[in-house]
Amino acid sequence: MARYGIKTPNQHTTWETMLEIWQEADDIEVFETAWNWDHLYPLRGDPHGSSLDGWVTLAALAQATKRIGIGTMVNGMHFRHPAITASMAASLDHISGGRLNLGLGAGWFESEAEANGIELGTIKQRMDRFDEGLEVIVSLLSNEATTFDGDYYQLMEARSEPKPVQRPHPPIVIGGTGRKRTLRAVARWAQMWDALRADADEWQELSEILDEHCAAVGRDPGEITRSVHISYGKDDDVAQLADEAAARLDAGVDVVVFTMASPYDLAMIEPLATALAA
Repeated sequence: MARYGIKTPNQHTTWETMLEIWQEADDIEVFETAWNWDHLYPLRGDPHGSSLDGWVTLAALAQATKRIGIGTMVNGMHFRHPAITASMAASLDHISGGRLNLGLGAGWFESEAEANGIELGTIKQRMDRFDEGLEVIVSLLSNEATTFDGDYYQLMEARSEPKPVQRPHPPIVIGGTGRKRTLRAVARWAQMWDALRADADEWQELSEILDEHCAAVGRDPGEITRSVHISYGKDDDVAQLADEAAARLDAGVDVVVFTMASPYDLAMIEPLATALAA
C-alpha cells in the first residue's frame, strides 16, 4: 500500500497555517504522517525571517490531531542534552497517545549554530556526539536506569520517567545520506531512515549501503522503513508529483514525504490528496 506524509517547515509561516494543514491531513486517510523541523533560522528565503520552534509546535499539533503519526524531521542532537530529548519524547508520546516518531540528526546548519553560540563542531565531532546521544536516548527510554561514560555525555544511574507509550521506545527516525557514519547509525538504532531529497539513482545506492551496514551489525534491513522527500510548491502540478511519488515507491521507497515549500497554505492539501488517491 502506498504510504505518504506531509511536512510543514516552520519557516516563513504562521501557527494558524500549520494548524489548519495538520488538521486537514489528519482527516485524510491518504496521509500517514505529518512532520515539522528543528531549526532556529529559515533554511530558504529570507534568512532573517521567522522560524517557529519545532518541539513547541509539535506538542500543540499533537493535541490538535487524533490519527496521524507525528514527528520532527529531524531534531538536531547539538541543540539539547539527550536526557532532555528523551524526557521530551516520552512526554510527547503520552500527549499524542503513542503517535510520536522521534526524528534525530547530528546537526549541520553552521551559520545558525555560530550566530547563537551553539557548538556544532567538525563533522567527526558531530557524528561522535550523535552516536553517543543515540545510545543515551534509547537507553533512557527503554531501561530503568542508565549509566554512560562518553566523551560528550556522562550519566550515572540516570532515570527517565514516565516511559513512553510505545515500547521499548517511539520509532527512531534518522535523516541523512552520510554513507559511513549516518547509515551505520541507522543500521544500529533506527526504525526509519529518511534520505532527504535523494534522486532515484542516489537513493538506490544509499539503500544498498544501508543493507551492507545492517549485515555488518546483524540487523534485518527489512525492519527499517525508508523514506524520501519530494518538494511541493503552490504552482506544482499535483498529477506530476503523484507520478514522481509512484516511481519512487516502485523503486523500493516505503514512504514519500511531501515537503511543502513556503509560502504554503491549506488549499494545497486536498488537490494533492486527490491526485495521490487517483
